[in-house]
Amino acid sequence: MKLEEEILINRYGQGLADSRELLSNFNTLDPEKKRTFLTDMTFLIIQSKPSDNDIEAIISDSKLKPTYTPCILLKKGVASHNLSKIIALPENELDKVFLLFLSLFKIPYQRRFKDEKNHPDKWWYWDLSDEHKVEMILKSYK
Repeated sequence: MKLEEEILINRYGQGLADSRELLSNFNTLDPEKKRTFLTDMTFLIIQSKPSDNDIEAIISDSKLKPTYTPCILLKKGVASHNLSKIIALPENELDKVFLLFLSLFKIPYQRRFKDEKNHPDKWWYWDLSDEHKVEMILKSYK
């Protein structure tokens, strides 16, 4: 995952980016790259520390029907092996998987963001509405 994409997902977690914009970007990828992107997202998801207690809120936030296959699989738990099963769903499910993963990231991220906002060693908890900070991040990783 490119740094710019990671920043955009973190901006989404902060309520600064829209899921439609992210989905539009996601849909420019071919199916293999979509799965790679989703796998990369699992690292961000795990870092945000979701819990099984978050599952109902995640599904609700995703605006997906709870009966959709990705949601049913998520109900089995947020462990990484379950996330891998969700990523392995057929190609026609990948948009739903992406939207579910965005919420799977966002719900626990927002909880951690409150506790770690502006932590000097964790740029992903900085205020990403500040373009100066975003430029600092981009420069420091080049």
